[in-house]
Amino acid sequence: MTRFLWPFVGFIVLVGFLAVGLTLKPSEVPSPLIDKPAPSFTLPLLASPEHTFSPEQLKGKVWLLNVWASWCYACLEEHPVIMDLAKTHSVPIVGLNYKDVRSEALAWLERNGDAYMLSVSDTQGRVGIDFGVYGVPETFVIDKAGVIRYKHIGAVTPRVARDTILPLIRELQQ
Repeated sequence: MTRFLWPFVGFIVLVGFLAVGLTLKPSEVPSPLIDKPAPSFTLPLLASPEHTFSPEQLKGKVWLLNVWASWCYACLEEHPVIMDLAKTHSVPIVGLNYKDVRSEALAWLERNGDAYMLSVSDTQGRVGIDFGVYGVPETFVIDKAGVIRYKHIGAVTPRVARDTILPLIRELQQ
């Protein structure tokens, strides 16, 4: 009898773990980088690869880092929200073009509009790894001291922009 009981108990435990896992929201996974300095990097600009950008250039400003790619459907879904954020002029938005082909990324921006103050090219994905990116899109709010204050995994929705990102930006700019 006990020979059948232990496999049954193991099965019930596995079902319990699965049930709990299915209730979790991947966009709410906490990042170990929150309240830590943003990783330092220097990458070529997407539009003019002979020039570079590094986060130190924005010290003293609150800014957004939006990780995107031309091959990412969710990035296309969130792009109108990023465009609306750019129109508010409340914060500089830097695009991190992740594991993409430069010509395809430029064509994507031409087709869909360019909301970014500038975009940098992370073709190998190394900077994305430093930021803990495991899928695109992801968006980071970085404060005046260069510290990551918020990370949003997945497409930014109008609600997230209105209720979370913009209030945080206003708070950090004071």
